[in-house]
This record gives sequence, C-alpha cells and structure tokens, in this order.
Amino acid sequence: MVQAVEPIITYDQFEVVDIRVGKIVAVEAFPQARKPAWKLTIDFGPGIGTKRSSAQLVARYTEQDLLGRLVMAVVNFPPRQIGPFMSEVLTLGVPDAEGAVILLSPDRAVPLGGRMF
Repeated sequence: MVQAVEPIITYDQFEVVDIRVGKIVAVEAFPQARKPAWKLTIDFGPGIGTKRSSAQLVARYTEQDLLGRLVMAVVNFPPRQIGPFMSEVLTLGVPDAEGAVILLSPDRAVPLGGRMF
C-alpha cells in the first residue's frame, strides 16, 4: 500500500494549482536541453491561449505521436528558464516501469482549457 507523502495539504491549497487540458499544436527538437526533450506549443483555448513547455518525452513519444494530442498541464506556475528556452507551463506525466515519462491526458474528447477538479 502506498502511503501519502508529507506534508499533507488542504483542499483549498490544492485548488490553487490550476491544471488544464490543452492540445499540442507544435513540436520542436530541443538539442540544447541537458536531458533529451521536446519543445511543445500547447493550445489551451480562448481563455488561456497557447503556451510553451519543455518536456522530457523523447524516450516514448515521437513528434507525430505528440501533434494533436490532448495533455494536462499546470498553467499557473511562473515561467521557468530551461537553457535558452522559456517554459510557461508544466506538462504532466508519470514514470513508466523504466522511468520514462508517460503523459497524463483525458481519455475522451473535452473542450480545450477545461480545468481539472
């Protein structure tokens, strides 16, 4: 059984994290990254628009796998400089058995920009 990781947060604290669904509309190689990564442009719909993200996904995803894919991302973290690239959102994933990132995404079509609750 997996136990909760400390510290425990309240529901009000969780609500501050803004996780939205977006669609990957562009993928670029990121050869300057320390670890193999893609530069993603993600469309979150009219309320948020497009944002960019660096994601270490090259072990399991090709450019063709990613284009048009729905993903979940944290959209209210401050931008983070990753080498010469400014990452504006945190694209969410979980490790597989070998430690490679597997993206989190809705299993059905949903409107872009929908907030996770």
